Amino acid sequence: MKLKSTILLFVFTMTLQTVFAQYVRMTDLPTIYIETFDGYGIYSKEYYKYCKLHYVDEADNVTSYDSVSIRGRGNSTWNMAKKPYKLKFNNKEKFLGKGYAKAKKWTLLANAGDKTMMRNAITSAMGEFTTLKFNPAAKFVDMVLNDEYVGTYQISDQVDVRPHRVNIEEQPYPITDSTNITGGYLLEVDGFKDGNSFTSSTYSAPVRIHYPEDEEIDRTQTNYIRNHVNAFEKALASADFTDSVKGYKAYVDTTSLIDWYICTEVSANIDGFFSTYFYKEKDDPRFFWGPLWDYDIAYNNDQRVYSERGLSSSVYSLMIDIAYTGSKAWVTKMWKDPWFQNKVYERYHQLLEMGLVDYMQNKVDSLNTLLQQSQELNYQKWGINRKMYHEMVLYSSYEQYVEDLKTFITEHCDFLLQAFADKKPATPTPPFEPEEYYYHFVNAKTQKAIDLDGDNVVQMGDDLGDESQDWIVKKVGEHFQIINRETNKALNDPTTGNVGPTINVGSQLNIADINEEDESQLWDIVPQGSEGYYNLLNVHSMHIANLNGGSANDGTPILSYTNDSKNGTSTNRLWYVRKNGSLPEEVDGIEDVREPEEYALAYNTDTKTLHFGSATPEALTFTVRVYTAGGQLIGSFRADETFSMMSQRPGIYIATWTAGSQKRSVKFNR
Repeated sequence: MKLKSTILLFVFTMTLQTVFAQYVRMTDLPTIYIETFDGYGIYSKEYYKYCKLHYVDEADNVTSYDSVSIRGRGNSTWNMAKKPYKLKFNNKEKFLGKGYAKAKKWTLLANAGDKTMMRNAITSAMGEFTTLKFNPAAKFVDMVLNDEYVGTYQISDQVDVRPHRVNIEEQPYPITDSTNITGGYLLEVDGFKDGNSFTSSTYSAPVRIHYPEDEEIDRTQTNYIRNHVNAFEKALASADFTDSVKGYKAYVDTTSLIDWYICTEVSANIDGFFSTYFYKEKDDPRFFWGPLWDYDIAYNNDQRVYSERGLSSSVYSLMIDIAYTGSKAWVTKMWKDPWFQNKVYERYHQLLEMGLVDYMQNKVDSLNTLLQQSQELNYQKWGINRKMYHEMVLYSSYEQYVEDLKTFITEHCDFLLQAFADKKPATPTPPFEPEEYYYHFVNAKTQKAIDLDGDNVVQMGDDLGDESQDWIVKKVGEHFQIINRETNKALNDPTTGNVGPTINVGSQLNIADINEEDESQLWDIVPQGSEGYYNLLNVHSMHIANLNGGSANDGTPILSYTNDSKNGTSTNRLWYVRKNGSLPEEVDGIEDVREPEEYALAYNTDTKTLHFGSATPEALTFTVRVYTAGGQLIGSFRADETFSMMSQRPGIYIATWTAGSQKRSVKFNR
């Protein structure tokens, strides 16, 4: 007679062990039953033993597999009471169904050192949110081994080369003298130095070759990939390491490098450099970074932060400062490259704007709901406040562990924005040069825009759809005229009488009919500091446009005010100049933008990347900035690099650059 799952749950709570007459789910998760042929447990991580496996899915369908092999896996985790395992099927199986790999080897992660049991899963989800191509599966199940319930497990991919895993070119076996051995290769900086490993020549990094596999790799393949890693290190260590051709960037896919590194910092994985996966495609000199693997002690879940680093928490730390060695020496050198410094900050800022923190918090909430029944059963077996490995804290409830994780994600992500900004080189605000756009002038303190109340100039909430906040900046000799889009009148300083930087200040700015001969309508847009701030300096009065009292209220007047040493520090006087849509062609005073003949910007609709083609690539040294149609900067790149638009929403975008004295811009459709 088939026992109901509720009865089984009751029996389990009384005995924590039972013989199952039939295969049924333990909770609302799927359940896998593993029965070794000899009836004994799994005591080795080197030798497989045969077993039968029965998988009960969410609809209570049972799939049985005969002649499956199982062994232990892991390094430190193998020594825990709740042990991880590796499965090997006789034939390649779509074990997790459509969209996942068809493979013989799969892992059963115990997540014993992570009381939430979800750190590996949310890290994989974070990889999916970025541009990383392979992110391991996370299918949670209850597991029964030889009729004994052993806990909540995560079925995941084995990190190997195949479709839906690390999907790179597979090399033939055996190879011949004519075989192209440039790829693919799957590598790991592996502090344990397991398997087929070598030590790199410059930074002494322990590099393991995962693919081609140990029993199939030829000496020529080993020599090739070792030499290529050494060439990368030599370029990284050279005096020309920042050069895009002679330096390390010629050997790395910069998109995956930046996203992998940011994920390592967001997760606060103190072992993120100790174990670093990367791979190489055929006929491509670059190394690609990922997948993210083994993150159960990340997110402030490793007491070594306290015992070996002397910190109470990793919430306010960068892993490049406190993590263990491995690929850390590589990234430490990369941080000396201004390109890397800027790219990490810009990409992280972009990920935050895309909603990274909310995405991760929602993932935690979703997994919390998914695991509720199963975690209760798991911790009846293993104890919720029992120390299993490196846990920083122990709580008496599962919800406390989940809340601790969520709090860390929020606080650490806030910290990283400032930490990356501090590492970014201070680039002086550039001189302002008008382009074919309407502009908003936004106060640095209140984030509100210059607007109109009748003919008087005030601040109002920044509204990209409000034409009274749109201004055309027109060059008039050495100065600028600032013309309102809605009224076609010019920004004006009405100060009369004696004028001077500190004389007769306080008049409210207004607008007046356009007159290029009237110096009260002429302005200098003066760069200040390194944050993209400007002062608006009137040519006639020599006063600075100032937000009255720094008030955040809508309608606050903009005054003609004191011009002194506080111009660069008083946020009342500092303005961002933001683009907001292209000017129509008939607007006077804006030069036509023409594409130069000696090079061209191309957009690949398949790979969603921008790149330049040129007969003289050595000339591609200028910086290109990419904006939304509304004028929001989404990123920049050097012209001899590529720029990925993969993470952007479909729509119109604008790329701009200056080559020599020529300004260029191109619109394209993502």
